Amino acid sequence: MLIDIERLSEEGLTVSKDFEFLSVDLVEENTVFLQPTHADVVIRKVGEEISIKGRITANLSFICSRCLAPFEFPVDSAFDLIFLPEELEESKDELEEGDIDKGLYYGGSIDLAEVILEQLNLTFPVKPLCSPDCEGLCAVCGRILQSGRCGCEVKEPDPRLTRLKTLVKR
Repeated sequence: MLIDIERLSEEGLTVSKDFEFLSVDLVEENTVFLQPTHADVVIRKVGEEISIKGRITANLSFICSRCLAPFEFPVDSAFDLIFLPEELEESKDELEEGDIDKGLYYGGSIDLAEVILEQLNLTFPVKPLCSPDCEGLCAVCGRILQSGRCGCEVKEPDPRLTRLKTLVKR
């Protein structure tokens, strides 16, 4: 959905829309959309600046990085962005302190779908976990430890060999 900046009225533009993205567009591998991403956005022009404020909601399925079980990940995130025209950036010799938080728009338009997708990707955890206390998998049999202990015995390494391990790592 392209927003033509020249046609933006004084009152701005309010958008309430569902966006259908592909799972391959996401930064987190093996993520599946359980419902479309919904966005409520207000776009206003203030001088040269374009203000985009909004909220996105979505429901995704991630794979836990410890136990490999799928889990639901609800997204409810607000954002407040400022965009400047590319010409303004080219006329400056160096960035000012406040410019680092601002984006640029090119060709007199902003692709709202790209903005929403970027904000969705920014909500993802660095390491997806089904729960903070997830114990992962048994190193011997592969059973999910959260569902109960298995009968596997894990041999403790011989403490006399710990000095050899430090030599091998060098």
